[in-house]
Amino acid sequence: MSSKEKIAAMRAELRVMNKAIPETMAGFAALSKAAKDGPAVPVKEKEFVALGIAVSQRCEPCINFHVEALMKAGASREELGEVLSVAIQMGGGPAVMYAAHALASWDELSA
Repeated sequence: MSSKEKIAAMRAELRVMNKAIPETMAGFAALSKAAKDGPAVPVKEKEFVALGIAVSQRCEPCINFHVEALMKAGASREELGEVLSVAIQMGGGPAVMYAAHALASWDELSA
């Protein structure tokens, strides 16, 4: 399954969950908005932090969502590579494998 297909499938699952537990999901959405809306750190940098955590936590759907968000925030592939280097340095071998997922997602979504 491609990154685009995985993103679409995850969004479909999240829509179902939004209907099943709307209060919880609204709370999570509010938390996400509050975390991104703070003025001191630009959104792109916050998305890089989120991607680093997604790689270290081995969350492929998170990786795809944050790669997509980074593209929208104006990140470059070179910046992505440097952030993935730090994630690998902090996460060791497992981070190498998930960093490869992030780079593959970027390449597919930018094609």
